[in-house]
Amino acid sequence: MSPRSLSKHQRVIWRLAAQLESQLPDTHGVLTKSEVVIDPGPPPTIRVPDVLAVPSEGIDVNLPRWDAADVLLAVEILSIGSKRTDRVTKFAEYAEAGIAYYWLIDLDEPTSLTAYHLIDGDYELVGEHSGRATLDIAGTPVELDLPALTSSRAS
Repeated sequence: MSPRSLSKHQRVIWRLAAQLESQLPDTHGVLTKSEVVIDPGPPPTIRVPDVLAVPSEGIDVNLPRWDAADVLLAVEILSIGSKRTDRVTKFAEYAEAGIAYYWLIDLDEPTSLTAYHLIDGDYELVGEHSGRATLDIAGTPVELDLPALTSSRAS
């Protein structure tokens, strides 16, 4: 079991979720630290992305964990202990499991986001961003203020 995220990491998760939630269509919502079944096993492979965009109907029925194929977006915030796992292991697992969009957020200055889209079973780089960024999630433009994720006060 992994240790809990440090305080700055937790604040970034909360702020990113808040920025995303209001911009997604009503068909999807944002969750943090929810279980995703990557491989049902046995034994099952379960991952817990920092932020997820998932169908609202699953949230409404209060699903305890998500099938990876139902996850539209998974976001991992890089930390010292997770960089290799997020960039290599989860990158491959999420693609194989069919998660359409994968973002990595690096908190080193300047805060940056690397965005991938699943095309023909492989993730393709669709952008590297710092500052303010507009990204596409399944035809929905999403505007993010990356510096606000780590500022001492959210703007």
